[in-house]
Amino acid sequence: MSCSSSSGSEEDDEGLESYRKGGYHAVRVADQFAGGRYIAQRKLGWGQFSTVWLAYDTITSGYVALKIQKSAAQFVQAALHEIEILSSIADSAPSNSKFVVQLIDQFKHTGPNGQHLCMVLEYLGDSLLRLIRYNHYRCLPMNKVREICKCILIGLDYLHREHGIIHTDLKPENVLLVSTIDPAKDPIRSGFTPILERPEGNINGGVTSLIEKKLKRRARRAVAKISGRRVSMGGTGEAHKSDRNMDGIDVRCKVVDFGNACWADKQFAEEIQTRQYRAPEVILQAGYSFSVDMWSFACITFELATGDMLFTPKDGQGFSEDEDHLALMMELLGKMPRKIAIAGAKSKDFFDRHGDLKRIRRLKFLPLNKLLIDKYKFSEIDAHEFSEFLLPLLDFAPERRPTAEQCLQHPWFNCKESIPNEMINESSVEKVDVGMSNLKIKVGK
Repeated sequence: MSCSSSSGSEEDDEGLESYRKGGYHAVRVADQFAGGRYIAQRKLGWGQFSTVWLAYDTITSGYVALKIQKSAAQFVQAALHEIEILSSIADSAPSNSKFVVQLIDQFKHTGPNGQHLCMVLEYLGDSLLRLIRYNHYRCLPMNKVREICKCILIGLDYLHREHGIIHTDLKPENVLLVSTIDPAKDPIRSGFTPILERPEGNINGGVTSLIEKKLKRRARRAVAKISGRRVSMGGTGEAHKSDRNMDGIDVRCKVVDFGNACWADKQFAEEIQTRQYRAPEVILQAGYSFSVDMWSFACITFELATGDMLFTPKDGQGFSEDEDHLALMMELLGKMPRKIAIAGAKSKDFFDRHGDLKRIRRLKFLPLNKLLIDKYKFSEIDAHEFSEFLLPLLDFAPERRPTAEQCLQHPWFNCKESIPNEMINESSVEKVDVGMSNLKIKVGK
């Protein structure tokens, strides 16, 4: 989960069993932190390492996202790493204009489960994943896609060129709009009055609400079963009949969640990136650099423009998820050059010495341009312009992918309907399983 997301996880909660020594800190509404400076208002979300709360800053009279890390040593270490990255970004970001999340403060908080490192981040709105869901997994208007892309690219250019930082986990969940889609959920626009004292009867706070949420969810499922409705979490069915009006939504956004980020010259992990946004060189363990973020950026851009993930690999009879992923890439982009296919530490697991996949022998090629026209009903000119922008980012040779700085100069940003630059320069798990997965015929050895 991203560090300052108001999206959180809707379907699941973090589980009561994680509120123990070394685990989460149980927060109640109106709990005070940092000597009373920050007052908890409501839970925004949670992740494997932390919970995130909307908090009221009594010094600035503003709202912030308070990220409270689990207390065990490995989580403390992860938080220290994230703080180090965020601090280096914050130190030199001029006037908050670089479209990366800002670290405001950090402190330690002692509770019954141990000592928790806390980060105070600027409060942001919904994730791009929430925006995609809000739009019922349909194509976003291309002018909105361009505007979002510009923000992400400015953020990536700042990270890559000015700081030497690779994000390593770019995905729709880790890009947040600067404001909420629904104004009623924004504490400032909705005129929300901060809660400064604990509401009466709220003794067990967050832990009680977890139990209540579980019971309510069970009740909803039971009702749905009785009425014969199919419960769908993926935005399918009735919702697809109408498009949302996207005109009034501010799609300026920021890159968040630096828990897995690293400096290019000081890498920590070989396996990086969330599966669907993972670059081929990472699968093959052939080393990586800034260009892995550019591959992920291309996957996000496709998702915004179509509503579908670009690659949704699965394992199958006689082949692994990794091999399926490589096959999907080649069906879209053509055969991987032999030199690249055999260059990684794990290449022999997937490729023979000729650079052919060992276990998936027959590929069904469908170029991006044709996919956009046939499946997503793009006009020929739109498909051509979009492909011209996207395909260089999906080059199997990482060194040939354009940088974020180069992408910002691409003529695609000047196509019809494009958002003027002056609008951009001020500050600011579940998916429907569709896409490319039905395009292959696989055979065993």
